[in-house]
Amino acid sequence: MDDSTVLVLAHPAAPELAMLDALPDTTTIAVGITPEAFERTAARADVILNCEADAKVLAQVWRMAPRVRWVHSLSAGLDSMLFPALVESPVPVTNARGVFSDALGEFAIGAVLFFAKDFRRLVRSQNAGIWDPLDVVPIRGQSLGIVGYGDVGRAVASRGHALGMKVLAMRRRPELSREDPIVAQMFSPDQKQEMLAQSDYVVVTMPLTPESRGMIGERELEVMKPGAVLVNIGRGPVVDEAALIRTLEQKRIRGAALDVFNVEPLPPGHPFFRLDNVLLSPHSADRTAGWKRRAMQVFLENFERFRRGEPLRNVVDKKLGY
Repeated sequence: MDDSTVLVLAHPAAPELAMLDALPDTTTIAVGITPEAFERTAARADVILNCEADAKVLAQVWRMAPRVRWVHSLSAGLDSMLFPALVESPVPVTNARGVFSDALGEFAIGAVLFFAKDFRRLVRSQNAGIWDPLDVVPIRGQSLGIVGYGDVGRAVASRGHALGMKVLAMRRRPELSREDPIVAQMFSPDQKQEMLAQSDYVVVTMPLTPESRGMIGERELEVMKPGAVLVNIGRGPVVDEAALIRTLEQKRIRGAALDVFNVEPLPPGHPFFRLDNVLLSPHSADRTAGWKRRAMQVFLENFERFRRGEPLRNVVDKKLGY
């Protein structure tokens, strides 16, 4: 297909939009962040590229564009953009899966080392001018439990395995990873508590879906080891925040490293700010230099496949939400 119209839901001044110049000259591109921006082009649109619109705006644009045959998300997470009409339609949705995996894998291992080597105490002693020797914990031989074994989960696992950790992993279809050489044991969702009880570090990478919301709650936190650390790099509401705060206040686990939260930005005075057994990241663990350009490159490569009538990459299961 040579003549295509692409609706780009983004601020027109976004620098990564310059990469769209690589599209064929016959491509019509309309850019805007409100439905009104597409009044003249939506009726003939073939593709929607969603860079930053929420589900409400995307749904409005969708209703204006009955010919759309493909929707792409510049991000990997889809919880903020899927709406019933899109989910039920035959139109494929693709995302930027894989762009963020390495950075998130590195953050997760950084969080493991933060607690294993007690970097908070080291910095506190340094700032106080105190010589304060301490025993640190080797991570070799410790168990790394991963809740959600997709691209990000495997990025965490490969780094943990390289450092000598024992990788445990849970996914909806464990049979897909039974032969994975870096996983010591694979678990299904109904074996979740068994895996958590064995893990020294638990890394949550799950996307937010109706099934995953609150899947790490009071009961799951209770079965974790007293010295265990929870790392959440998936979505905030996957972990029951109130239950986690109680657990951390009572020191029932060693600590938590969190990149995602129920409400973002985290409100002033939130309990997480005062807890000394929490490492906070302002949802920036995957914000590496150039990530938007890399994500845009995924779209450009997929657009070429779309134009040629070839199968798209990174097609998501809309009903599952990932």
